[in-house]
Amino acid sequence: MSVMNDSYKTVKTSASDEFVKKRSRFIGYAKPVKTEADALEFINKIKKEHWDARHNCYAYSLREGSIKRYSDDGEPQGTAGVPMLDVLNKSGIVDAVVVVTRYFGGVLLGTGGLVRAYSQAAKIALDAANVITMSICSECIIRCSYNRYGKLNTLIMNKNGVVDDITFSDNVTLSFHIPVENIPSLKKELADATAGEVEIEIIDEKYYEISE
Repeated sequence: MSVMNDSYKTVKTSASDEFVKKRSRFIGYAKPVKTEADALEFINKIKKEHWDARHNCYAYSLREGSIKRYSDDGEPQGTAGVPMLDVLNKSGIVDAVVVVTRYFGGVLLGTGGLVRAYSQAAKIALDAANVITMSICSECIIRCSYNRYGKLNTLIMNKNGVVDDITFSDNVTLSFHIPVENIPSLKKELADATAGEVEIEIIDEKYYEISE
């Protein structure tokens, strides 16, 4: 098995939100990404869509290689990209890109005002994109008799496991994923419930969204 971090936060979907501050319109976009190429593709898409905007600032953070990048895109240094990246860092969000488009309204916001506005735009974009926790899970299989599978299904769910597939043949095969830290206690409860006749076969480890 490969060694992975137990969990991380990211966003579930692509989304946007906006507000107006002193006549400037700020539109925040967030999207889940896995690679720098994915992030740059999204940034360029927003820039093309809002070609007439004064600024299209961005920040992204990737787990692979611990890559973090940002751009002020013409705003005073440190007033846009860095605050946006700070929002990602302080939230612990990775594998995500945030772009904030600003249509200038003619009123200067000042350094502090810009920092607050870009931070707010990044935050509302991430909130709209639904922040989720991804946890490393074991993908498992158990095989049991028909009269046992209902109880074993319940045991799995009680351990925050999710049944992905059930196959009915001569016996019942349950395929499921479960947080790795819950495997020992599930093994014990399965042994107790089946007098040691049913064992867990661990197939792989992958990240899955886990309900808080």
